[in-house]
Amino acid sequence: MKNRKPKNVGSIFSPTLNVTAATVALLLCPGLAALRADPGNDARAPELTGVATNILVPGGNKVCFHAYAVGVQIYVCRNISTNEIPQHAWVFTGPEAVLFADAGANGEIGLHYANEGNPTRPAWETESGSKVVGAVVLPRATPDINAIPWLKLRAVSTEGPGVLARTAYIQRVNTTGGLAPTTGCDAEHLGQEARVAYTAEYYFYRATE
Repeated sequence: MKNRKPKNVGSIFSPTLNVTAATVALLLCPGLAALRADPGNDARAPELTGVATNILVPGGNKVCFHAYAVGVQIYVCRNISTNEIPQHAWVFTGPEAVLFADAGANGEIGLHYANEGNPTRPAWETESGSKVVGAVVLPRATPDINAIPWLKLRAVSTEGPGVLARTAYIQRVNTTGGLAPTTGCDAEHLGQEARVAYTAEYYFYRATE
């Protein structure tokens, strides 16, 4: 697996915060139960219930893998002006997260990142090299206005054997943090990067045979 481990999952702007992945997970997700993932088809991956209908996965698909993510959502301050009036905004450039087998950030099992630097094509890759690239299916669900939305994504490609082989859909749920900053982006800060800590759970679905 390519070495794409987040530089510092606890940092928000350029000053470094010495916050480990485990600390972030325990602070943001103290109530999540531990789950150990199998290296192959994860027969113990939990079924997801109680989610908004707009992110439900179509029938005929079953959870094949589940992981906890601890990392950052990355934004860059850019000029988005379309006329002579200057406009600046934090633009999403991708995630950088470590995938874990349990909520306590134990048992690192993979990475989550923007595939080939494309924020619209997020990728999940296990330690064994199994990989899936997804694309968001709209609309989204926003059960917590203080956290990034819950998502349904369809798989656009997979690589290698293993737990992510033949993945058809991915769900991002139980999110904390990760929203773009509401201030700090102006002409004097163009190009500045904001790394906003977040956690989430990812469910991977495969068509039933």
